[in-house]
Amino acid sequence: MMWAAVGAVVLAFLVALEIAARHYGEPGPITSQAREVICAPKSGPLLYAGMALMMVVLTWRERFIALGAAVGIDVVIWLVRWASGHQVTDGHLFGNGALWVVLGGGVVALTRRTGRERLLLLQGVGLGLLLVTGRKTGDAWLLITSKTRPMVLDQYVALADHALGDPSWLVGRMVEATGPIGAHVLDYVYVQLAVAAVVVALYQLRHVARERRFPRHHLVRTFLVIGLVGPGIYMIFPTVGPIFAYGDGAFGTGGLHWAVADLWPHTPPPLGTPHLMAYDEITPRNCMPSLHTAWATAIFLHSRTGPRMLRWAGTFWLIATLTATLGFGYHYGVDLVAGVVFTFTIEAALRSFDRGWERSGILLVAYGTAVFTALLVSYRFLPMPMARHPWFFGPLLLLLMASVVYGYARTARMWEPRAVWANQPRPQPELV
Repeated sequence: MMWAAVGAVVLAFLVALEIAARHYGEPGPITSQAREVICAPKSGPLLYAGMALMMVVLTWRERFIALGAAVGIDVVIWLVRWASGHQVTDGHLFGNGALWVVLGGGVVALTRRTGRERLLLLQGVGLGLLLVTGRKTGDAWLLITSKTRPMVLDQYVALADHALGDPSWLVGRMVEATGPIGAHVLDYVYVQLAVAAVVVALYQLRHVARERRFPRHHLVRTFLVIGLVGPGIYMIFPTVGPIFAYGDGAFGTGGLHWAVADLWPHTPPPLGTPHLMAYDEITPRNCMPSLHTAWATAIFLHSRTGPRMLRWAGTFWLIATLTATLGFGYHYGVDLVAGVVFTFTIEAALRSFDRGWERSGILLVAYGTAVFTALLVSYRFLPMPMARHPWFFGPLLLLLMASVVYGYARTARMWEPRAVWANQPRPQPELV
């Protein structure tokens, strides 16, 4: 019943986004995903990552069959395109086979499985589809933000960012100095964030096929909830980012016509009274909070329980993602602070839900929510004092973020099961 209710809610949400996107003349998430059954997918690696999530419920023999089928279907589709002279100009040459296998898994679950085995396979299929559909859902959300929020708050956020020393301008110059190699590496890390999340999730779900059940909490849950809740905050606090509001349209953005001035990344914006500013109906208002920072933080957090190599990879992905978000001018520093608080609050809420909302969990979630709300309110109504007194407000912002991180670490340590030492029997003298 619970899984049926979750499925109904997700379906209703997707239908609502489909209707909203079509209202603005664009295909919604359902249409976009359906097209990728035949058309070139936007992200082939993401589709294979979704298939990998689905395969955690399969045996090794079934995994090899599924992977072989996906590759074979991709080869056949590629040969058909080549024979018909169809050139792929947008998207990837591969990925359709992975989507076919995931959908085929759902058909097999409904027609060839029963009872608990059917439910387990459907859970795997749903997990894979949610990952790939999540990206389409995000695209629809971004379209809605650009159409419904003509005014943006970038002048307020840029002013508040003075409290942190304008990190986007600083890191932007550093990335510019590294040349095309550094930019390409950071761009790859930034774009393939979901694939990195799947690597960590596969480690967490490695025992599903043997135990025939999913663990109570894993990274995919946090990833999906961040993507579900975050865009709603975009609607409340619309911002486009420094490269758009203060840039010259670098990286193909073309935002100079709407920008306040051509300042990023060499000249930090001067102090002045902030105002709401109009922006185009194309650029997403997807800065506050930084969801890339939130997702990278979740990857880092969940990789802590893995082996050393996975922990190193999680650390690298977090640092590289933070560098990319700032260095490409997609986010202000205060966006990243809000993103970290956002992630730890959601993680605390999910784990508290699993534990039955104990007092420690309720207090942690309430505190994280209060800090996140205080951050947004201060960015909107106190940007001038923050800019004029950076030595006070800068450390205060970092201290608030650190307090949420520390509160989560302390509470989570209390939640972890403690090892109980068994009393060893003392040696007893024996009769000789």
